[in-house]
Order: sequence, then C-alpha cells, then structure tokens
Amino acid sequence: MNTAEWLSRGVSRLLPAASQIRNMAAAPVEHAPTAINTGVNAGPTTAAQFSGSGTASAELRLASAPASSLTPASTSADSTAQRTLHERLTGTLRHKDEALSPRLLRRTLTQLQAVLDSQVSEVEGGRRASEFAQWYASASPAERRDCWLLMSEQFAPDPDIIEAARSHYAAAQNTPDAGHAEISLRRALVSPRSRLLQRFAAFPQGLQFLLDLRTQLLAHLKTEKRLLALDGELENLFFSWFDVAFLELRRISWDSPASLIEKLIKYEAVHDIRGWADVKNRLDSDRRCYGFFHPQLPNEPLIFVEVALLDKLPSAISPLLDEAAAADDLRKATTAIFYSISSTQTGLRGVSFGDSLIKRVVETLQAEFPRLRTFATLSPMPGFRSWLGKNVAAMLALLDDKTRAALGRAVGAAPVGPADLLAAAEQAPTLDATSPVRHFLMQCAAHYLGRELVRGKPLDPVTRFHLSNGARVERLNWGGDLSNKGFKQSYGMMVNYLYDLKRLDRYRAQFANSKLAVSSEIETLGF
Repeated sequence: MNTAEWLSRGVSRLLPAASQIRNMAAAPVEHAPTAINTGVNAGPTTAAQFSGSGTASAELRLASAPASSLTPASTSADSTAQRTLHERLTGTLRHKDEALSPRLLRRTLTQLQAVLDSQVSEVEGGRRASEFAQWYASASPAERRDCWLLMSEQFAPDPDIIEAARSHYAAAQNTPDAGHAEISLRRALVSPRSRLLQRFAAFPQGLQFLLDLRTQLLAHLKTEKRLLALDGELENLFFSWFDVAFLELRRISWDSPASLIEKLIKYEAVHDIRGWADVKNRLDSDRRCYGFFHPQLPNEPLIFVEVALLDKLPSAISPLLDEAAAADDLRKATTAIFYSISSTQTGLRGVSFGDSLIKRVVETLQAEFPRLRTFATLSPMPGFRSWLGKNVAAMLALLDDKTRAALGRAVGAAPVGPADLLAAAEQAPTLDATSPVRHFLMQCAAHYLGRELVRGKPLDPVTRFHLSNGARVERLNWGGDLSNKGFKQSYGMMVNYLYDLKRLDRYRAQFANSKLAVSSEIETLGF
C-alpha cells in the first residue's frame, strides 16, 4: 500500500458515509453536539466551539456593512458553484474559494439540526438558536452564505412524503377521508426549514435576527438561485408573523423617547430630515406621525407616515418642511396630507401593510378631528425623469404638427428633436405657465402616471403603492419640489393622490383589472 492509499483510507474512516450526510437533515438529532451545552447551568458556547475559529459576540444584530459588501470577489457565486453543497459535505478538503471546510460545514449542519431537534423543548431550541446567532454575528460574509445554503438545501421537505400525501389527497376526494387527507397534505408541505426558522424566532432578538438575515440574503438572489427556497420560506413566515392584526398603531410625538425619534430620522426615505429642528417641525401641533409596531420589536417602527393637517390641498413640499413657519390652525383643518411614508425593514420586502396603515391613520384622525373631509398625499415621482430620457422620442411622436412647431420655436430648433427637449427641460424651474416645454413635460408626466404600465400595473412605484390601496391620481403640481433630489427625480414636479373614502373599493377593483383611477384633470392633460 502506497502513502496516498494509506492516507485516503485513514481519512475515510474518520468521516461519515455519504448516505449519512444525505440523511442528516431529515433525521432528528438524538444528542446535542458538544458545541451546544444542554445543561441548565452551562456557560455560553463560544464561537470557536461553533466554527473552529473566531470569538463569540453578544451582539445578535447582523454586521452593519451594506448588503452589497457581502459578495467579495473571492466568494462569488461563480467560484463557489464549482462544487455542489452535497459534494462539499461529503468531501475531505476545502477548495480555494470555499468559506467553510467540509468538516466545519458538517459541524454547522449538525448545530442547525440541534436547534431543530424535536426531542427538546421550544425554550431549549430557542436557546440553541440564540447561541448559533452569536457565532453568526461574528462570521464572515462568505461563512454566512454557507449557512444560508445549508438552511435552504438541507432542510427542504421530503419529496417522497409530499408525493404520498398528494396521492392520498387526490384519491380521497368525495370520500369521508377527504378532510384527513387534506390535513396530511398540509403537514407534509411544512418543511423542516420552516420549523428551524421558527426556533430562531423564539429567543428575544430572534425576529430581528431573521429580518436582518433576509436583508443581506436579498442582495444575492439574482446570482444564487439556490437561496430562493430560504427567501421564500422567510417571506411566507413574515406574512404570518407581521399580519396587521398583530401590529400596534402608535403615535410618534416630540414626547416620544429620543431613541425612537432618532429612528424616525434614520429611516425617513422621502424627504431627508436635516436635524432636530426639522424633526421637531414635523412633530409640531399641526402634524401627526404614526407607526406600526410589532410586539417583539416594541421600539422599532416597521413603517411610519407623516401627516400635515391643513385647510386645502397643498401644491408644494417646501411650506410643509419650513421650520420657521407658524403652526396651522387646527380649528380650520379640513385636509390631512400624507407627505411621507417610509418602510424601515428591508427584510420585509414583499410584505405590505401600507393599506392597513393608511386606513388606521384615517380612522384615528377622524376620531380626533371630525372636521377632516379630505385625505390625500403630496408625493414624489421618483422614476419620471429617467423614464422620459428613454421615451421622449415616443412622446414627441404623439404631438400634432402645430404643437411640435410651437415646441421648436420655444427651444430654437426646427424640427425639434428629443435632445432639444431634454436640454430645455433642464431649465424647468424658470419656465412660466405659458411655456410649451412646461406643458409638454406636464403632458408626459400625466401619461407616465396614468398610462405607463408594466404587466398591467403602474410603472411608477409610488403610483403603484397608492392606487393599489384605493387612491386615484388627482393633481400634478409644477415646481412641487425644487430641491436637488426633486429636480433629479421629476424636474421638480409632485403629485397628489386622493383617498376618496367612498370609492376606495371601486378603485381597488379597477386597479386589479389594470384600469388606473385618475381625475378628469389628469385624463385631459394626457396625450
């Protein structure tokens, strides 16, 4: 026997058989691994025990590095795709671009199985999940990615069990056994992955841990399809855990804890808050701010809305953000304006509760201010400028000869071309109400909001959000936001979406059939 054969035989005796590796995720763990101490009075397990390297961290929130930084060149999907996860689990040596060696990968899988172990209580399972999360917090981006792959691929439902349950269900139709067969099929479809993630939600910081995990995971889905199952499982669980029936609507005021106001500043996504004077203005007596909170995240708003109470529909954002302006007289307030709605948790992508938030806020405001009759927004058009840059030629082709000639005279070009119009649009703040260029831009904006669809839904994300909630496109406002951000988004234009409480259901039904609700003013303005 030569040296290579001797080494190969010796190493193989130390490793589990390939068939054992294949069955690891399906079989319950009889005994917790040494890395997880199951004694009641045991001390904390270190990260070195979990992974063989690194130190434990008490911080369970994920590292603050942006999600885009989690794909270093050395750990790209192309490089690690050289071996499947099964090949790595049954291997002996780590390849160059792999984060965890086969030995550590198997150990990590065993630890995840210990979290899921059906022979331990939910409390003990949550404790094990908490210890795993401590190691995860200090793990490298590539090591975290290996954990995602393990969760996604090694805790999938058993296809044989699903097929047997499906066959039983099909055969039991129109028989007394149909109900039992349906229950069996539902149980078969619940994956071990789902039960594993539920164990992670059992410890105090577990829900935030899972939200942060998905936040980082989302950045990898386009290049790593093997993670789609894990993402889908998380999204499905979040739909249940963040049902609006479990959420609390709370007002955020100047008297709220400073830590909560700081989060308002941090998460504001529509109009950046410039400092404490700015946020104080937004929480003044003529304003209201409300957020949805989850019982397990009591100090973390999931989504919040800022409201101004006025006596008419506003056409510009600057008066609402003017820190020096006096507070409006609430006795005259007839209009509630939602001028900023911001989500705070990227991990909740796909889980929408904006509709319920607006409903609950309207009910709360009506109870406090019975004179309120109009509920509307003052909203940006974040994609209009980039859309027009690609479609200005098509919009120009919709004009008649007389209108094109007027545009040509206005910009000094005959015949007028797309480049001429885009150059003239750069002077939008100086264009008066009689300008053909201004009118053309307004026409294009009306078309963009009311007729530009993708798969039957509005192209503009803000339009899509409000119209899906039952609003209609009410009015375009020239010069509504002349800040650098507003000009770069839409040449400074803003839009009012109106929530007509008597027509919400009608407009929702129209939206479901790809018919957008727009006012007569918008309809007339379009091409």
